[in-house]
Amino acid sequence: MRSASGTRQQPVSRRVRAYFAAVERASDKPVIFDPAKQGAFPLDAPPSPWMGLGEIANFKRSSGTQVGEMRAGARGAVAGQYRGNLDAKVECDFLEWGKLQMALAGGSQHMNVLAEDPNAEARATGGRPLAAVAVLAGSSAGELVVGSDAAAKFAAGDWFAVDADYKQQTGYVGTGIAGAYVKDPADVGRDINYVRRVTFNVARVAQTTASSLLLEQSLWGGVPEGAAIQKVVAFTDREGGSFFQEWSALFVMEEESGGRVCFHYPRLMAAAAVERERAMTIATPMSAVALHGVFTALPHVDENDGEAVLCYRNYFPFV
Repeated sequence: MRSASGTRQQPVSRRVRAYFAAVERASDKPVIFDPAKQGAFPLDAPPSPWMGLGEIANFKRSSGTQVGEMRAGARGAVAGQYRGNLDAKVECDFLEWGKLQMALAGGSQHMNVLAEDPNAEARATGGRPLAAVAVLAGSSAGELVVGSDAAAKFAAGDWFAVDADYKQQTGYVGTGIAGAYVKDPADVGRDINYVRRVTFNVARVAQTTASSLLLEQSLWGGVPEGAAIQKVVAFTDREGGSFFQEWSALFVMEEESGGRVCFHYPRLMAAAAVERERAMTIATPMSAVALHGVFTALPHVDENDGEAVLCYRNYFPFV
């Protein structure tokens, strides 16, 4: 196909990038990509609340939506069609490992392993942690004021979780992004540190000052009231559990020429996957390990006409 000017309109791309944003679980509200406003979506600096997960490989979309036929007349000719059960999946390999990529590929609670008290009982996701450090007034999403004694305990490169104490509440917990759902405080042992164990509000120290920590990246959820921080030594996800994450997703075929293609999934949940990791051979015997994610699309009601939609495919001839 050629445009009126004679320019060939065929997208050419060498890579696909992935962007995710958390669905607001309390209101069940997804994050919407509006092509009229965000056609020139800045790939290297995505607007909040979108979070860039880098380049992905083996991006694959599939549809299992059923189409039925209505037949009429003496010879049973097709008189019309209708769509039955809606079904769509998307899968990809995340080439970078990080908290968000691991959580997406796992699909259930994603745990922060907090620095542990040396005398704590051994547990698979970490035992009793070292005491949390209170975040002081004057803090921001990019700088945490903790006082001179606490600042001296951290160094550039350290990871930490930032969130409020667990106060025996039920429901979704975690600032900014729901990290878990608590049905009964007894299930988590009334652990004051539980929210920091599951929060997505994590950051890495870029450098320290005499009384504060400067962050490599602003906190996704900001600084909640009553926040405290605890050092994170590892990230852990688990096969199993009752909690399901829900995300809005945007996959962008980065344009080399001929325009940009964007696939917008308002609501995705992790689906069953045979593989959770994939080995990508570099040079035998060395392999890079990619996180393999498989997702099921949930319906979104389009505000313009009330139709139930699983995915939007957008083509921008010029960006």
